Amino acid sequence: MEVTTLDIPNSERPVSREPRRVVLVYIDAGGGHRATATALTEVLQQQRRPWSVELLNADDVLDPADPPFRIVGMRTNDFYNLMLRHGWTIGTTQLLPVVHGICRLLHPRQVRLLRARWKQLQPDLVVSLIPHLNRALFESLRAGFPSAPFVTILTDLADYPPHFWIEPQPQHFVCGTPRAVEQARRVAPNAQRVWPVSGMILHPRYYEPRPPSWDRAAERRRLGLDPERPTGLVLFGGYGSKSMIKVARTLAASNTRVQLILLCGRNDSLQRTFRSLDLPFPVHVQGFTDELPYYMRLSDFFIGKPGSGSISEALVMGLPLILKSDVTTIVQERYNVKWIEEQQVGLALRRIRDLPRTIEALLEPRRYSAMRARIQAMNNRAVFEVPEILEQILYQKVSRAAV
Repeated sequence: MEVTTLDIPNSERPVSREPRRVVLVYIDAGGGHRATATALTEVLQQQRRPWSVELLNADDVLDPADPPFRIVGMRTNDFYNLMLRHGWTIGTTQLLPVVHGICRLLHPRQVRLLRARWKQLQPDLVVSLIPHLNRALFESLRAGFPSAPFVTILTDLADYPPHFWIEPQPQHFVCGTPRAVEQARRVAPNAQRVWPVSGMILHPRYYEPRPPSWDRAAERRRLGLDPERPTGLVLFGGYGSKSMIKVARTLAASNTRVQLILLCGRNDSLQRTFRSLDLPFPVHVQGFTDELPYYMRLSDFFIGKPGSGSISEALVMGLPLILKSDVTTIVQERYNVKWIEEQQVGLALRRIRDLPRTIEALLEPRRYSAMRARIQAMNNRAVFEVPEILEQILYQKVSRAAV
């Protein structure tokens, strides 16, 4: 997707004696929001943008208004991560209205807490990388810094309205799919601007070329893998999932000729379980790692839950997808399965017991080659597009203030 931009000649850009203060807001619900903030910060540093960038964990600000934290000292997002880790995700459709009801009750307190933080940070631009709280972020910023632009960057392929990502308020939205763009224009007709980009923001390491000495067969052997056997990378988020055990056992009971790289994230008990299993095919078990591109280069396909971040990472690395999609799939990720089927870059897995035949279908030579060709035609450069968008928003703000 092509980014719509406004060309501002360097000679017309106002000169500021101090760096512009840009605040990136994230939370630790799952791993995607922090990962996006980290990726964007890394690119801004690489590009030497003359900005002072502050990463703000909204949980740190809003702890005094978080009921579980006040009662038991455990954040709401910690409970959410516990649900993900144990697969307790049935019923998220029914749970979401409850979450939004609590947000409405807490809204006045959240606005006061955020307004106090903006007074400390003195932002020139605030960028939200989180859902649910964008009304509180916007209203608190307008109360203290009415001229500072507010931008929401969706880290999902689409919104799940109402009141998830997109609020009907005069702000900027950055969207990585045509569906999200359409949703923003429909839900927020008063938006200052809706900016299309070519996908989700990923860390720049996913765009680094392979080392000249890269030897895939040798690297597979180094990890105890067969250089020639089809290799699936299994990833169910940053906290792993018991579904990964079902994946391994299902394939162990079949005659499917595969091997697995099992990425368990921050789930030590899951790693111990895998190391105790006697599987009839080669596996490599790995805990949390910053070297996902390395393991993806060793793989032929991806097996996992339909998180927008892991989907996008796998596609940038050229991997066709098998995505688990059933009643336990969290509500905001269900569209992602439909999207990969529409793009014809992967297959949905409704029941894990069907995984052997799903892998066989994916690896059918003609289908696999067609998927790889479609993936290679994609060109997600969002992490490099967004800084230019933010710069234009900043300079437009400065220009208006100077008039």
